[in-house]
Amino acid sequence: MTALPAPRTPDPMAAPALDWGVLGTGWIAERFIASVRRHTRQRFTAVASRNAARAEEFAARHGITRGYGSYEELVAAADVDVVYVATEHTAHLACARLALEAGKHVLVEKPLGLNAAQGAEIAELAASRGLFCAEALWTFFLPRFDVVRQVLDSGMLGEVWSVLADLGEYFDPAGGHRIRRGTWCSARPEGALH
Repeated sequence: MTALPAPRTPDPMAAPALDWGVLGTGWIAERFIASVRRHTRQRFTAVASRNAARAEEFAARHGITRGYGSYEELVAAADVDVVYVATEHTAHLACARLALEAGKHVLVEKPLGLNAAQGAEIAELAASRGLFCAEALWTFFLPRFDVVRQVLDSGMLGEVWSVLADLGEYFDPAGGHRIRRGTWCSARPEGALH
């Protein structure tokens, strides 16, 4: 191999357009919606929050048809094909469970669960119902990772014995991100939605 291979990732614009519902109205939900709209043909039809006014305001600001004041209402909506779980980490299991039990495909923001047991529970529930469920680990699907996979598979680098990687994100102390406040994790019991 004398040059890097081309990525084999499919064109995201070629994927069939589905109707998405979003559980949660925070920063990550805004980023997700903006990115999906910029790079795909997917549609957002509903958003839910535990606060109806917040859901309606978010929906209006992002051009989403409906805002619901409960997660249960959103997963029951007939025009939602896929649910994106953008709630706080402690609610991921309960929200994924709620959507899967309603027969919806699910994309759960990182982390899929708080531990391996929660992740396994979500995966088993999705499989038992014949539904798609994944963790929103978007970086894994970037074209560059397919190029790296091809390079490793080709043997171009020889046998790889060790990889040292430094991954992280800087949060400006003055930026106001919840991670700097130390209060991002709610005290609700595991599985609680309200």
